[in-house]
Amino acid sequence: MTSINVLVAVRRENASRYYKGLSSQQNFQTEIVSAIQDVLDALANTDKHIDVLILDNGLGSIYELIDEVRLTHPRLFIVLVDEEADFGTPGQADELSTNPFSDNDLIKRITRLMSDRKLETLRADSLPAVRQFAKELRNAVGEFGKLQTAVTVCKSLGYDYVAFYRLENPETLSMTLRAQDGPPPIQSIAPKTTSPNDLMTWSLTHEQSRIAAQQDTPNHPLVAKGRLGAVASVPVLFSGHRYGVLAAFRDQPGTISQDDIMMLELITAQLGSTITKELSG
Repeated sequence: MTSINVLVAVRRENASRYYKGLSSQQNFQTEIVSAIQDVLDALANTDKHIDVLILDNGLGSIYELIDEVRLTHPRLFIVLVDEEADFGTPGQADELSTNPFSDNDLIKRITRLMSDRKLETLRADSLPAVRQFAKELRNAVGEFGKLQTAVTVCKSLGYDYVAFYRLENPETLSMTLRAQDGPPPIQSIAPKTTSPNDLMTWSLTHEQSRIAAQQDTPNHPLVAKGRLGAVASVPVLFSGHRYGVLAAFRDQPGTISQDDIMMLELITAQLGSTITKELSG
């Protein structure tokens, strides 16, 4: 059974009730905090992977927090709990629970969100581009040719610079820049290897996509230093193995969305499948 990592932010007096209510679900790995800053610290901890964030509306400033987290963690599920409301809409959250422990309402909402993710697909109007990409990958020659095709196709989707970092050492998770496409001045200063604390290593470690702007940590040096405005880091996996990370950049901050992440993930899935066949001969 796959573990689901749940971060719960509730008022201190309700913490024991939430712990008891969620601990019955054996595959839930639950952490409970009682302050907004604790939420931000937990999400910023690169040693943690969080699938679902539960927020008690009574903590205050919740909607501002949701707006902030949506930008930095677009794949994170957010469930808002408002026990003082008879009904409502989740707003920027994914779900709203007004009676979290009646008939296991909160557990059911979390489970449904995670199940839906497994079935998640792109909008139909994105699929032709993915089919074309798959065709170009098949026609590309050799491993390097397929990597270069991947970054070139991604750049054509509206990115200003795209790079692929290939895993070289599975134990240290060190990666090397193997393909890139974009302005020559950017290519010349792009880091040729990853570092233990950067965004690409985080993505591969947690096998999770992530967006970063200049102020975020972890990050890519080109964004951290203001040369580019935003980056999406997407791990490439195949047959249960880690292969590398695709990093796609745009000049303007705040221009990479959830839909962009979904498209990149479908492309990296195609790349992973094709590379598997290439390496297996």
